[in-house]
Amino acid sequence: MRLYFKQRFFSWFDSYDIYNEDGSTAFTVEGKLAWGHCLHILDAAGRHIATVKERVLTFLPKFEMYVGDTYIGCIQKEFTFFKPRFNIDCKGWEVEGSFMEWDYTIRSGGRAVATVSKELFHWTDTYIIDVSDPADALCALMLVLAIDAEKCSRG
Repeated sequence: MRLYFKQRFFSWFDSYDIYNEDGSTAFTVEGKLAWGHCLHILDAAGRHIATVKERVLTFLPKFEMYVGDTYIGCIQKEFTFFKPRFNIDCKGWEVEGSFMEWDYTIRSGGRAVATVSKELFHWTDTYIIDVSDPADALCALMLVLAIDAEKCSRG
């Protein structure tokens, strides 16, 4: 399953549209006013299905992930000097990738759950997310949103 992740150009808060391969909307992401990032994920019909919420007052950035009101895990940036790394407490997943965090792979054991690549030369952040199992698409999207929010906070 391939998802196209595109940030909206004119938006007061972080807002994204996520499209399927056929160009139809798979998800919509709306940023909400909060301390730290708070991203609400809506399905194609506009129903709220998940939330990615930044914990404030932590030493390193930490994002909690909820499906509905159920906590499913978190992602936290690890302290490193050169290569950014993230500690993921969700489904036993881990992230490995490039220095700029534009191209990376989400893995579970030795299996690639999703690969993420950033398309360059666009006005806004645009990513391609290739997900092996469509059942993992929402969680993979939540991780991509958390990593992108952390990068935005940094720079």
